[in-house]
Amino acid sequence: MSHLPTSDSSVPASAEGESALACCRFCSLRGGTWNARRGFLLAAGAAIAGPALAQVDVGSASGMRKLVPAETIETAANQQYSEMMGKAKAQRALAGADNAQLQRLRAIAQRLIPFTAQWNDRARQWQWEVNLIGSKQINAFCMPGGKIAFYTGILDQLKLTDDEAAMIMGHEMAHALREHARARLAKSQATSVGLSLGAQLLGLGDLGNAAANLGTQLITLKFSRGDETEADLVGLELAARAGYNPDASVSLWRKMGEATAGQGGIAFLSTHPSGPQRIRELEQNVPRVQGLYQAARRG
Repeated sequence: MSHLPTSDSSVPASAEGESALACCRFCSLRGGTWNARRGFLLAAGAAIAGPALAQVDVGSASGMRKLVPAETIETAANQQYSEMMGKAKAQRALAGADNAQLQRLRAIAQRLIPFTAQWNDRARQWQWEVNLIGSKQINAFCMPGGKIAFYTGILDQLKLTDDEAAMIMGHEMAHALREHARARLAKSQATSVGLSLGAQLLGLGDLGNAAANLGTQLITLKFSRGDETEADLVGLELAARAGYNPDASVSLWRKMGEATAGQGGIAFLSTHPSGPQRIRELEQNVPRVQGLYQAARRG
């Protein structure tokens, strides 16, 4: 269990500075029996091979996302994340670098990040961060640009194994890699401002401004069922390539289902609906990535 103070604020937030973890600092971490050199070699092979070797089938990312500049939404996300972390720190709810739960999450991220670029080349330049917020909320997210946060509630109440935590992190990373927020924003804003597709392509108009003034939309954004399926499958493959047991994706969502039955208003489930169909889709795809998992463990 975490010894962090907890906050019941719906949007607790976290900090600039010492507790934020940039990509370059992941190199100093070691996660369990994972060998960093082995991870680097596997990642290098994946980067050379590219998405063509993906074992899950999610098709092409939405073309609508191109109507909003990636830099704009990533800048907005970075600003919002920094504000959230600052608020969490002020509430004494932000985990320090010596927190065991946070170290565990950062070690998981260290293993997943090398495999992200094959899904989105921009991920090579993202300044990845992982933070932990003391809150009873069952929630986690990854914002555009690689800004990740977990709440202690999701770790403690669901009693997540490392494999299950990796599935959540991979799922959230996948939303960012597939640029679901960018696509959803483009679709919703294009509808609300009444722009024709041709007008959007010729000039972004209000779309760029909307992306720059997102407020809390990036955290509360609800993705489509298709987005959720993509994130499930891409996250499953990311975790398997990093040496996490793909069967954990099924046990995770069973736990989520039990949490849904036991209590209402769970933040994570408001944007990540659970259900038998989701579990069936994961069960059907687990065999596709078993070879990746076994190779990672052997390597």
